[in-house]
Order: sequence, then C-alpha cells, then structure tokens
Amino acid sequence: MLDTTTIIGLIAAFCTTVSFLPQALQTIKTKDTKGISLSMYSLFTFGTLLWLTFGIMSTNYPIMIANGITLVLALIILTCKIRYN
Repeated sequence: MLDTTTIIGLIAAFCTTVSFLPQALQTIKTKDTKGISLSMYSLFTFGTLLWLTFGIMSTNYPIMIANGITLVLALIILTCKIRYN
C-alpha cells in the first residue's frame, strides 16, 4: 500500500506532466514555435533531465515517472523549436 506522501507525489506528478501534453500536441500539429523561447526551453529540458537523474539516484518513483515523461515531451517541443525555427 502506498503512503500518503507517495500518493500526493504521484498526483502532483500526474498534474504537472499532463499539463505539457497540450503544448506538445499543438507544437507537433502546427509546427509553430515562435512563442517558445529556445534558451528557456533548453534550460527547462536540462533541469528536467537533472530532476530525472535525482529521482533515479534517490529511487523516488513519482519524481522518476513525472520527469521521465516530461523530459520526453519537453524534448519533442525543443526539437520542433530547433527544427522549425
């Protein structure tokens, strides 16, 4: 059984990760990245990679899951920004 802290972490991970899905889908669909800052998204993506690394090193599953999925979505958006800019 999961403890309350883990449940809160999983719910938070779900909310913050799912929030990236509409942006990723919109970016893929329209290829419009004018409103996205390359430097901000590069830094954000790197930070997400570091959070994923932290989650792995500390075996914190909510952090690993959320940042693993968010990293994929952020990389999709960042790739589109670089490709279609």
